[in-house]
Amino acid sequence: MPKAYVFTRYGGPEAEALVEQDVPVPGPGQLLVAVRAAGVNPVDWKLRAGYVRPGSEPQSLPAVLGSEAAGVVEATGPDVSGFAIGDEVFGNPVTGGYAEYTLMPVGVAAHKPAGLSFTDAAALPVAAATAYDGIRQLGLAPGTTLVITGAGGGVGTAAAQLARHGGVRVIGVASPAKKDFVESLGAVHVVSGPGFAGRVRAAAPDGVDAVFDLVGGDTLRTAATVLDDPATLISVGDKELVVELGGAAVRRARNAEVLQALARLTEEGVLRTRVDRIYPLAAAGDALRAVEQGHARGKTVIDVVA
Repeated sequence: MPKAYVFTRYGGPEAEALVEQDVPVPGPGQLLVAVRAAGVNPVDWKLRAGYVRPGSEPQSLPAVLGSEAAGVVEATGPDVSGFAIGDEVFGNPVTGGYAEYTLMPVGVAAHKPAGLSFTDAAALPVAAATAYDGIRQLGLAPGTTLVITGAGGGVGTAAAQLARHGGVRVIGVASPAKKDFVESLGAVHVVSGPGFAGRVRAAAPDGVDAVFDLVGGDTLRTAATVLDDPATLISVGDKELVVELGGAAVRRARNAEVLQALARLTEEGVLRTRVDRIYPLAAAGDALRAVEQGHARGKTVIDVVA
């Protein structure tokens, strides 16, 4: 029987388990994908803790963890075009990515470039796509200055690279341990924690044009103070607070066109996924804990076939 890593109830890590499950059957517009790799994201543990995405229903339990995956098409459901059995794909599964088999709607799936590994492709559909949407939403001109909070994580890593590609100066707020990593992205590192707003101002004496927040809470409140105009404040870390502060939540496109754009950017060498750690499926809990505790630099990925 194929294996999957699930949460059996809402709560903490104690709710997780590696189980056996039947191979899912693709419905209309869906692909059955033999998963090779799955990306790990903060939203995974938030869903386990009880978070419900806006406009969505609570998940039926047990639910497989994982919001992004890459693998090989094993079967297609009715009304599928553009994909065939044997195609290598990546995208957003609807039955969880921490599994040997998953279902992926064609509307949130794309062909994996031949030169891109499965582990790198699995790091794109959530973190890199969120970064792409946010940078596109800001629409910053070359020569402007962008502050990214939580710059050492998966979204921050991609956002810094995409902004730098557009000629934007990036200041990355992250822990001291991530200094070299943030600077390797072409960003100016500023140490996070109390007083970071003053350090940002010192690094940007001519002012800050926009803030891309990935942390929320007090960090978001502090980051907002470095802007003259809160209209250029966006966040995925705290969607309600950012609106209160005069900014906006990142508007997610969640479509195949964004995935295809990311595939092209990786092929062109503009975007590197910066996978930091790779875990086998049997150690999916350890992978999720690394992300939940904020220890990961860049992306954490589960190698399902390891």
